[in-house]
Amino acid sequence: MSKEAAADFEAHRPRLFSLAYRMLGSASEAEDVVQDTYLRWSTADHSAVRTPAAWLTKVMTNLCVNQLTSARAQRELYVGPWLPEPVLTHTGADRLGPLETAEQRESVSFALLSLMERLTPAERAVFVLREAFGHSHREVAEAVGIEEAHSRQLHRRARERLRHPRRDFDVDDAQHQKIVERFFAATFEGDVAGLEQLLADDVVVWADGGGQVTAARRPITGHENVLRYLLGLGSRPETARVRVEFAEVNGAPAAVVFAGQALLAIVVPEIREGRVDAVRTVINPDKLAFAAGQLA
Repeated sequence: MSKEAAADFEAHRPRLFSLAYRMLGSASEAEDVVQDTYLRWSTADHSAVRTPAAWLTKVMTNLCVNQLTSARAQRELYVGPWLPEPVLTHTGADRLGPLETAEQRESVSFALLSLMERLTPAERAVFVLREAFGHSHREVAEAVGIEEAHSRQLHRRARERLRHPRRDFDVDDAQHQKIVERFFAATFEGDVAGLEQLLADDVVVWADGGGQVTAARRPITGHENVLRYLLGLGSRPETARVRVEFAEVNGAPAAVVFAGQALLAIVVPEIREGRVDAVRTVINPDKLAFAAGQLA
């Protein structure tokens, strides 16, 4: 492969990774797909490629659709709730691309990536290309290998399946951060009154241990159930030995929990109307590996 062709690919690598991550919800799988795309590019007839960006997008989209098809069967056997792999953002080398607008942050949020598990692989590909990257339906159809009318149909179906209250991205970032910090302080201090005030009535907690680490196998729902669960966590002896730092994860304030120097968990609370209405915790070591690498 010529130096020019290699340089072309490297120029597109960040966009390809951020696209693959949104499609797959997995940073490690996204890296693998980007590498597979590179291998195909390295053996392609570059003189016949008019637009490298379109060629690379099409190849990678097809790889992602294939990966999603096999992943659907694997996730049916997954132990407990499945959550996306967390990615630290605003680290100086933002792997997920610009997250300056509410729409950009929504596209990588744990809430949306979790909901996208409802979609078929083709619906997910169309939705991401259209919503997160602003491709026209003609471009989407070409990338996915379908007719433009079918692209419109899949996009409409995906939007219907993903209808949900939008995250409160318009709240002041500093205020959002303060709510998250108050939530964790109340949990670790066993502050019943503080948690009662912070938790939404219909709050839900998910914990992804993947069968490797002890975690709730089902979502915990409702104000009282979640309150008891959090107070139980805060009262455990090992809680006193962990260290909590705050960071931006997938475009939102989150807690990064350490046991010594080892990354133990990443906890992403979702805030709506000033209260915590969802908490997603990743403690599966395999899913923390990418973030741990970012922190190294």
